[in-house]
Amino acid sequence: MTSAGFNVTSSLTLVGFSSLSGHSSLLFFVFLLLYLFVLFSDSLVIYIICSQRALHRPMFAFVASFLLNSLTVSTLIYPKLLSDLLLSGSGLVQVSWTFCLCQGFFVTTLGGASFMLLSAMAFDRYLSICHPMHYAVLVTPAKVVLMLLLCWMLPAILVGVSTLLVSRLPLCRAQLNRVYCDIYSIFTLSCGGAAAQLSGIYSVLVTIVIVFPATFMLFSYARILFICLRRSRSFSNKALQTCLPHLLVFFNYTISVYLDLMLRRLQSIRESDSTIITSILILVPTVLNPVVYGLKLKEVLTNVKRLLSCRRDS
Repeated sequence: MTSAGFNVTSSLTLVGFSSLSGHSSLLFFVFLLLYLFVLFSDSLVIYIICSQRALHRPMFAFVASFLLNSLTVSTLIYPKLLSDLLLSGSGLVQVSWTFCLCQGFFVTTLGGASFMLLSAMAFDRYLSICHPMHYAVLVTPAKVVLMLLLCWMLPAILVGVSTLLVSRLPLCRAQLNRVYCDIYSIFTLSCGGAAAQLSGIYSVLVTIVIVFPATFMLFSYARILFICLRRSRSFSNKALQTCLPHLLVFFNYTISVYLDLMLRRLQSIRESDSTIITSILILVPTVLNPVVYGLKLKEVLTNVKRLLSCRRDS
């Protein structure tokens, strides 16, 4: 794949934290602590959901799957970032073309899967609160498994085709102003032309398909709010307490994705500012997700306290 007189198939350059030279040790320490926190907190909540029989319910299956997504994305980004900071300091980082495509595929796929899992949670809460008499029939374990497979397989197939299209594009640049690879950023390196237009149109369609469930999510929570306003105070408090963590995570995740998309469009933004903002947009969702689900879901919080107290007593 050669274009504009140079070969870009061997490697690409990630800007990383090149504009923050001299702070690599501090950045390494901060990212290491944050990654260890994400690793511990996500794993703890997932372990509690899997080990406690009382939590083997559809809502918690979706929560565990969402946190597994978050943990996987963190593992795809943080270790490589830490390795780059340790070996290259805050300088430019060379990554292979194949590695960049693979990381882009998995990061983009899991990002889309997270949106669909949040939509599945909203659908589950909608049926549980608005149609409680039919919930057990409508949401069976087999249907939960099918929904989980759909949430993961559909983005994987759609993003897989997008990755294949992008991998065949001629590139005119080899430097990404990012700390990690994603499919859209790789696409922006292309020289343009009919193939790039086709890939761009397909990427827009994929985004619409994956993000569209968010509109149903908003409808579901609006409907739940309407039902709560017509029921007793105790019923409303219990329903809203259950939905609040999902709403917090949804808005946290959606705002981060929206800001990231806007950042890509701002060509005038300084490289240093772009790197810092991108890093924050990585950190905020991955750090807050386990905190929200660990503290706001009463059943999870109770089991976390019980587990920690048992470890302390022993």
